Amino acid sequence: MIDFHTHCHQPEHWGPEWDAHWRPVYGREAHAFTPADYDRAMADVTAACVFGIRATEAGVLTPNEHVERFCAETATETIGFMALDPTDPDVLDQLADGVARGLRGIKLYPVLALFDPRDTAYDRFYRAAADAGLAVLWHMGATPSPAGDLSVSNPLVVDDVARRHPDLVQIIAHLGHPWQRETIVTLRKNRRVYADVSAAWARPMDGYLALARAQEWDVVDKLVFGSDFPLWTPAEAIAGLREMVGRRPAGFPEIKKETVEWLLDGDPRPEMGLA
Repeated sequence: MIDFHTHCHQPEHWGPEWDAHWRPVYGREAHAFTPADYDRAMADVTAACVFGIRATEAGVLTPNEHVERFCAETATETIGFMALDPTDPDVLDQLADGVARGLRGIKLYPVLALFDPRDTAYDRFYRAAADAGLAVLWHMGATPSPAGDLSVSNPLVVDDVARRHPDLVQIIAHLGHPWQRETIVTLRKNRRVYADVSAAWARPMDGYLALARAQEWDVVDKLVFGSDFPLWTPAEAIAGLREMVGRRPAGFPEIKKETVEWLLDGDPRPEMGLA
């Protein structure tokens, strides 16, 4: 099983953002964990993508060197992603540094970094990512932070990027919740855009509609598993997804066993350039 959505950032990487805006919602401190803690959680995972968050405007910063070191210290097979903010003047230098450190993708967080992915000012950055063979994983959808800008977090912004950069591999995190419908149609028309299902099972109605629509629009093979560790472990996410098999409101299609089996057993890494 491949886990495409795990975090490695630590409390010190949050700056003031967690205490000011996230702790009032989640009611707890930011997670602190070691590579050994991570390995225990990933015991049943074949490989995992690992990243932090960078949103300069919010004071959130996970350095490339931390991701590189974290991946080196885990026994789990990890695929390190750099966390970048394209509004940084030196973002291309940061990208080159991440590539030199062996990182294979980029995590972007426009809702907190307060940039519009559709802005052509970032085309040079997208081209550099595509030329380096990097995959871009977008946090799309909701945020608990009052500082966030939801207008730049609708998955349809990824469609705009994909039309200009069709060779760039992109992954929409969380199925773009609560805009899962928009995610599904974006996947259908863009050959190199995928979505992870992290947290989808945690909101049963949204999760049902998302997977049912993926079945109806024939894009199940564009979905990938994600646990959203440390918010949830892979074991918790697996259990939540398996509970969805057969689920359906009266008169509506059920979630097929084959859909969940693909999420747990499928491996699209070769098509994504992450093998």
